Amino acid sequence: MTPVQWIAVVVVLGGLVFFHELGHFLAAKRAGVQVDEFALGFGPLLFGRRRGETLYSLRLLPLGGFVRMAGMYPEGELPPDERLAAAGARPQPVAPGRGFNDKPVGTRMFIIAAGPLMNVVLAIALFIVAYGVLGVPQPTLTVDGVVAGMPAAEAGLGPGDRLIAIDGRTLHTWDDLRRMVQAAPGRPLTFTVERDGARREVRITPASEAGRGVIGVYPRFANRRFGLVEAVARGLADTAAVVAGWFVGIAGVIAGHGQGGVMGPVGIADTIAQASQAGIVNLLLLAAVISVNLGLVNILPIPALDGSRLVFLAWERLRGKPIDPEKEGFIHFIGFAMLILLILVITYHDVLRLSAD
Repeated sequence: MTPVQWIAVVVVLGGLVFFHELGHFLAAKRAGVQVDEFALGFGPLLFGRRRGETLYSLRLLPLGGFVRMAGMYPEGELPPDERLAAAGARPQPVAPGRGFNDKPVGTRMFIIAAGPLMNVVLAIALFIVAYGVLGVPQPTLTVDGVVAGMPAAEAGLGPGDRLIAIDGRTLHTWDDLRRMVQAAPGRPLTFTVERDGARREVRITPASEAGRGVIGVYPRFANRRFGLVEAVARGLADTAAVVAGWFVGIAGVIAGHGQGGVMGPVGIADTIAQASQAGIVNLLLLAAVISVNLGLVNILPIPALDGSRLVFLAWERLRGKPIDPEKEGFIHFIGFAMLILLILVITYHDVLRLSAD
């Protein structure tokens, strides 16, 4: 990868992790919980600066981050996977009532859920910036090219032709064109076409592919910046679509017919690097999609992820008393080790796939 691509990978992945942990951090502060450390990465401490009661740190392994809250672990200790990084990151004395476990179950669940929620909020914001500030490539009704041997080419359509109407019905977007053509396989349509300022009518009969009409034409794209209201609407709609697609994918995996498109850090980094070559807008759109997926993956009930902590807290609420923190910490430690192993396995397959390309 080029230096620019490396920068894009670091900024995107680092930014997504930062905002995820920022969600936990802000929720904890809001709830009056003492935050001992806000860290990006895991492992040995590379850099740290204490402001007030909180140590803001950068760790060696850039595979995540954490917010260490007072009273979250037995006797105020660091979780097992952070013991080697304890130098220079000693927790401060816990003020009465300010420990994480001193708070009501509902408050603790909100703090844990705030990380994944922040990733979804970030995705919406990125989509809005892309649509409303930078503008995104949108298909126009101007023809950019035709497929040889298909109805559009045989009818004489070519690059630069502007499609105005079909059977007298005005076309407003490329989606209008696609819907009308797909609904008419084998049925002649009259296209109103503008070429060099002059309009003419062209008769085209869509061919049938899988029961849908096609004419073999593709559009010219132009950058379009949407107004605030439409940008927000599109941001919400795109985020909802990514969420729905994620759940469909999970259901497919559970049913045993998933697509096997799981990527580890190497695969994600390569995807980000490729997107960075297509421009800042494409990079922002990809970052939004990854952010949603990061938030959703974290709600899975897998030990060491936010989802498992929510399960433990829900169980605590049902049984009316806290779970032994040492047992819970041990489960999270085992889960973290298994998660790292899974990441290594996926990374190995990513490297093999990329080496073969």
